[in-house]
Order: sequence, then C-alpha cells, then structure tokens
Amino acid sequence: MKTCAIIGHRPTRFKFKYKENNTGCKRLKKRLHDQFILLYEQGVRRFLIGGSLGVDIWSGEILLKLKEQPEYGGIELVLILPHPGHDAHWDQRSKARLAFLLAHSIENTTIGTQGNAEDYFKRNRYMVEHSDYLLAVYDNDRTISSGTGKTVQYAEKLGKPVILIHPDTGIVSGNVT
Repeated sequence: MKTCAIIGHRPTRFKFKYKENNTGCKRLKKRLHDQFILLYEQGVRRFLIGGSLGVDIWSGEILLKLKEQPEYGGIELVLILPHPGHDAHWDQRSKARLAFLLAHSIENTTIGTQGNAEDYFKRNRYMVEHSDYLLAVYDNDRTISSGTGKTVQYAEKLGKPVILIHPDTGIVSGNVT
C-alpha cells in the first residue's frame, strides 16, 4: 500500500498565522485537499500525520472528510505523535480536534518519551522512512533552519518524491510520478 507523510511549518511561520478564516489559509487547505485527491488517484491510501497544530490537524480533518465520500473510502489516517502529552499546553478546542483525529485514525504511534525537540526530529524521520511520498507545506527557504526543512532534505536524501506547497502563495511544486 502506498503511503504519504504530511508535514508543515507551524502556523506562526505563515502570513495568516492561525486565522483559518483567512483567504490564504483557505487556499492552503484547498491545495492540500487537491493534492490528497491526486495522491489517491496515484494509489496512495495511507496518510501519516504528526499530530501538531496547523498543517497536521488540518490535513487529518480534510482526509477524514474525503474518506466520507465513497470514492475515497480507502483512505487510512495514521497519527505519529512525538511524545506523550505533546498537546498539554494547547487550548481545549485544539485538543478536541486532535482527540477526534486519534479516535478516527486506523493507527497511532508515539515515537519519543523525552518531551524534547529530539522527539519531533525522530517522529519526522520515522514518517519519512515509513512513507513512499512526502507532502510538505514548506516555503523552501533553506537559509532558515527548521524541522520541516530538515525533513524535506532527509526525504530528498532517501530519494523520496517530495511535493511542496508554499504556505503563503499556494504554489505546488514536485509531483507523485
């Protein structure tokens, strides 16, 4: 079964931040939706998300909504969490959104135990290693060190196809062929 890992910067790095009603955020969610359909048409059925605020949560919600449609019923959502309690400082609404995704995923795995940045690094590498494709909401600014950037570079090093969606412009680069 073909698998795609999905990652992205935290919304603090986006022009629209956490404002989901913003046109830019709506455009980004539409691009994610469209890429998920293209991936599904290429045989991808399993989607891995990391359980973080922003792209991970949005992707999980979009995928579950798609799964409700008979033509996308084969979608499998898998959550790969960095460590127990990683959402401890989230607001209640965000915690509830993650809980919903966990309840509707076919599998979830917790990678680390330390509660530090290393757990996030390990989670991202695990996702790349257990996928055929990487879809990243990433501005491709390699002058700024970021977990998303390092994950994209790791996937490229392993020869995995990488699809990039620029968070502010919505421009998609890369493909699944």
